[in-house]
Amino acid sequence: QVQLVESGGGLVPAGGSLRLSCTAPGNILGINAMGWYRQAPEKQRELVATITITRGGSTNYADSVKGRFAISRDNAKNTAYLQMNSLRPEDTAVYYCNLNIGVRNYWGQGTQVTVSS
Repeated sequence: QVQLVESGGGLVPAGGSLRLSCTAPGNILGINAMGWYRQAPEKQRELVATITITRGGSTNYADSVKGRFAISRDNAKNTAYLQMNSLRPEDTAVYYCNLNIGVRNYWGQGTQVTVSS
């Protein structure tokens, strides 16, 4: 079992910013990518952003967050960050960290992000 430690959620007004972080255990090898997904009430979980740990740190974003969110990683710390700017009420959701190792995916416990209008 891989435990991912998430932090950084909270309540912000529309237009505000938050930064989420997700740290994987230091003894984990073979990480392909880390990322963030979110799930709003009564909606399916959806991709927000991913970043590869190898291959130059290529990134992928949902269209709804492009230009507002930025994902980055610190390989030495096994940590991924999600900088969220210009937040909107529709960004309100539980945000889950994802860790991909080969064909396996591991999930964090989730952190609530609430954006007030």
